[in-house]
Amino acid sequence: MYRTLIRYGYAPFMLLGVNGAGIALTAAGASKLWLLGLLLLAIGCSFAAERLLPYEDTWNTSLSGDGRRDVAHAFVNESLLLISVAAIPLLAATVTAADLWPHSWPFAVQVLAAVLVADLGITLVHYASHRIGVLWRFHAVHHSVKRFYGLNGLMKHPLHQTLEMIAGVAPLLVIGMPVGVASALALAVAVQLLLQHSNADYHTGPLTYVLALNEGHRFHHLKWAGIGDVNFGLFTLIWDHLLGTFSYDPTRRFSSDHLGMAAKPNYPTAYLDQLAEPFRPSGTHDSEPPRPEPGLTDRRARA
Repeated sequence: MYRTLIRYGYAPFMLLGVNGAGIALTAAGASKLWLLGLLLLAIGCSFAAERLLPYEDTWNTSLSGDGRRDVAHAFVNESLLLISVAAIPLLAATVTAADLWPHSWPFAVQVLAAVLVADLGITLVHYASHRIGVLWRFHAVHHSVKRFYGLNGLMKHPLHQTLEMIAGVAPLLVIGMPVGVASALALAVAVQLLLQHSNADYHTGPLTYVLALNEGHRFHHLKWAGIGDVNFGLFTLIWDHLLGTFSYDPTRRFSSDHLGMAAKPNYPTAYLDQLAEPFRPSGTHDSEPPRPEPGLTDRRARA
């Protein structure tokens, strides 16, 4: 019974329940501490779902201490996200060009609009990070993962995370996004990263082709050059359909052997080493995004 509940109810609970509660509380003017509580609830539910209904049992076990490293990444990057929300009043005063924000719209619709705009900016930076050498050096930290579970969503170099968030949020700040909408958006980003990298074997049916969740995002982490250049979206796969980068095959199974970077199998695993790696001198091969290997075919299934 609980397995069925997790398989079909976990994603709606996170997407609609946790985010919906965050939207309702923010609209009511509740303390931001409630949002922090919802985030902790989401993290707890993520770990519980992964253990009760894992996609891959071995991904629930730490590999060479990567659990401690991932906690460090999550703490630093989530703190940066919260700090950026707290700084929005100051930022808005300096970067807002015109108050064009649709304040008269229902609050939930305002948040949904912010999600779609942020999704476009983050997707485009993500897409560029697989094609521009200097961006790839920082983004490679995220692609060094060898197992797929909730905290991996925040396993990013803080400079790359900051660039993605600037691309997603700056257009919203220019037109006067309110702090409340930004707070609900920050919670939605954290919840989405937990879902997108979750080891829980949940299913969303036809929505798999629209929402950027774990079933589709696993294809993005395939380690072979050229194969993982798909499914760049954070919240949705709409932009991937338009970019021609959508890929999904429901029959495909994944293991740790399929994840990581084939061209850099010995990528540093310690937290501080990963922060330093993009700045270390290297040859052209290491500074450029991965290219398809000769003879390797991309067997992506397009919808």
